[in-house]
This record gives sequence, structure tokens and C-alpha cells, in this order.
Amino acid sequence: MYHAVAADPNVATRALSVTPEAFARQMALLAELGFTPVGTADLAGSWRSGRPLPGRPVLITFDDGYEGVHRHALPTLAEHGFPATLFVTTGWLRGPYDTGGAPDTMLDWDQVRELACSGVEIGGHSHSHPQLDQLPDARLRFELVRCREILGDRLGRAPASFAYPYGYSSRRVRAAVRETGYAQALAVGNDLARRRQGPYALRRVTVRRGTGLEEFERVVRGRAIARTFAADRALTKGYALVRGARRAGRLVTGPRG
Repeated sequence: MYHAVAADPNVATRALSVTPEAFARQMALLAELGFTPVGTADLAGSWRSGRPLPGRPVLITFDDGYEGVHRHALPTLAEHGFPATLFVTTGWLRGPYDTGGAPDTMLDWDQVRELACSGVEIGGHSHSHPQLDQLPDARLRFELVRCREILGDRLGRAPASFAYPYGYSSRRVRAAVRETGYAQALAVGNDLARRRQGPYALRRVTVRRGTGLEEFERVVRGRAIARTFAADRALTKGYALVRGARRAGRLVTGPRG
């Protein structure tokens, strides 16, 4: 799971960005090790149908829709012939639906279309990037439907895949994603995706600015993942309890003015 690919990101996106040079080295390593990148829809479709995956499959994803995915990542992906999936927050992209609040320079719609024409699967990532598990039902549905409708209108094809903002979901959120028409969805979890996770809770591992090439190799080989992301997992579990308590409190007390 990538976010921004940028030489000089701003403070808000720096920790979860990678430099163009680091991204190029990581993709070259995947090629050298014989990995075969697949798209999100291809992965889920293979697991649903029972079709075998190619040897050493790997899923390359980008969240949010930062401009550097087009400027820096796309040429590297094209060099290796690698597919990938980009999950966009439609209200953050530059253009007529921009709601403001994007943390850095985002893609415009021409760039999104060029990415789609270049073999990058475009998936949904909500409209305004909220914590979906904290939203009331009507607002949750709006975020999912608005994102899907805009992508369908702009690209001529509704997205099949979704990624939860911040990686947060719940049984209610996953059901809403399915009912909206998405065929599969990705979380974070910092673990390998496995068929038993189900099509709406597939896990990914985070690639950060501080991820060195040796650590990257260990992760893609599936080695020492639990140790590498131990702190992340502990924080995720703790914060899940906090978020659950917050939502339960709102349901008991009702909305505030």
C-alpha cells in the first residue's frame, strides 16, 4: 500500500510517501525476484472462481490520488509492464468535484483517465475521506454512492474495487460497500492478503518513506511481517476499541447540535 510518490511532499503526507527513486528501486526488485503484479479485481476474481494466480503474485496499490502517482509511479510501472490499482478520493481530485481539504497536490481527471488507459485499475476511496465506521447510515451511503457515481460518469465504468479510508471498517461498513455495488474491498491490517479474509476485508502492508530496500524485500517475501508491524497492529487494535466506544456513545446520546 502506497500513498504519495514525491521528492518533496508536504508535512501532512511525508511519512506515508516514498521518493521516486525508492519506488523505482522497489519495483525493480519485484521484477528481479520474479514477482507478478496483479490488479485488485483480478486477485479477487481469481479467488472467487478458483482460477490459479500467477507465480509469486503481488498487488501494488495507491490510496487517495496524489499527483505523483501519475508523474513518478506511472513511468516506472510502464517500464516493467506492471499493473496496479489506484483508489481515489473523488472529492480531493482537482476538478469540478473538489471539496477542498486535500492534504497535498492531487491528480486531475485527465491524469486519472490516462492512468486508467495505461492499465491502472481505478477504485473508490470514498468522496471526502472520512472514517466510515463513525458515520451514520445515510452519510455512509452518500460517501460510497457519490464516489462510485462520479467515477462511473468520468471513466465510463463504475469501479469494482474499494479501499477503506484509514483502513477502518466494520461489519456495517463492509455490508454497505457490498450493497453499493463494489465487488471487493481492501483494508490495511499490515499483513498478507489471504483468501480466508473474504473479499471485503483483504489486508495490505504499508510502504513508508522510511521503508528501506531490505525491509521491503522481507515484507514482499512474507518474512517477519508480524515483527515489522507489531507497533502498528497494537495501535490499530487499541484505536478500534476507541472508535467503537465513540460510535456507541453517539448512538446512546443522539446527535449534538
